[in-house]
Amino acid sequence: MTPDDIDDLARRARDGDRDALEGLLSAVRPRALNVCRGVLPYSGDSEDACQEALLNIATKIGSWNGQGRFTTWMHVVALNSARTTYRKLKNQATPTDFEDGHHDRPDPRTTSVIAGTRLDLLEAMETIEKDHPQYVQPLLLRDVYGMPYEDIAQLLAVPLGTVKAQIHHGRKLARPLLRGE
Repeated sequence: MTPDDIDDLARRARDGDRDALEGLLSAVRPRALNVCRGVLPYSGDSEDACQEALLNIATKIGSWNGQGRFTTWMHVVALNSARTTYRKLKNQATPTDFEDGHHDRPDPRTTSVIAGTRLDLLEAMETIEKDHPQYVQPLLLRDVYGMPYEDIAQLLAVPLGTVKAQIHHGRKLARPLLRGE
């Protein structure tokens, strides 16, 4: 499907067409799954996050204003679902006590948290988000997903200069965290 076809389906779904919503969810599922896989390398975790993203898309499609591409909006919904799944997994993870001879294999549900390729980045974003939440989403959209500055500005409904400044400040805060300083 072309981006225009997806936007058309999204408009119809937003206006209450259930068939259009089903078609839309089927069409965007692979993209949503790719976004989730970028954050959660364990396939079970990324599948769970994708399902959550699709549910959020279905229930919150009315909040898409139709001005930008639907796929851009969907991208943010999927990214937020993946981050929420990561937080849940992190809270469920329990370190294995190797000193007491307890050597159980890690629960596959926490594999992404324990050995995920994005663990350092997600931890850095969690730290930054505590004091500067406005920097996290633009930084992830630009540096992890390569979204153009203009699309980020349009999506977040802020001026282009603000997006560039947020990304700049977010990078300054992230660098020492990613270096382990």
